[in-house]
Amino acid sequence: MERTPARLPPIEVDARTGLLVGARERRSPNCDARPAGASIDLIVVHGISLPPGAFGGPWIDRLFTNTLPREEHPYFAEVCDLRVSAHLLIRRDGDVTQYVRFTDRAWHAGRSSYQGREACNDFSIGIELEGADRIPYDDAQYRVLAQVVAALCAAYPGLSPQRLVGHSDIAPGRKTDPGPAFDWPRTRRLVALALGARTVQPRG
Repeated sequence: MERTPARLPPIEVDARTGLLVGARERRSPNCDARPAGASIDLIVVHGISLPPGAFGGPWIDRLFTNTLPREEHPYFAEVCDLRVSAHLLIRRDGDVTQYVRFTDRAWHAGRSSYQGREACNDFSIGIELEGADRIPYDDAQYRVLAQVVAALCAAYPGLSPQRLVGHSDIAPGRKTDPGPAFDWPRTRRLVALALGARTVQPRG
């Protein structure tokens, strides 16, 4: 039976500032204002590794801040001119970096559609997991992701566990992440546990 580890510090979102409290912040220029009247009502899970299949190092930070050196690896020459970002990155050990405030539009979804609505960047939050489609994700990533999703649902009324999807769901045929190695049933169980833990926390 899954249990939310007691030693994992509580994760909170400041809805006003759009920041995950206590997260490492590395600002990406690849963002802009959400359209007027747009509500945040979708969370998109991605998988990323640079170079593909390799973990650790500064390269995801460098990609999202437009400083990835094309000469460092052959693959970098293919992607270094992209202007992309995400709101959050969860590393293999569960460490979290925030690149874009939740209140702003990150450029993570690209050409996308969900339930008949185009341009998912307008109304979604993008969370990158350091990983690859066919490499199992780490336990710490599932635990932290669940707490982040629960905190986002508490901060933004339009969000719910039912509004949690993969990049492949909003861009089928174009994107495959987070891939078959990502355990959706486990994720949804842990999100339910994290949400339940929030409702029984003692107050002041």
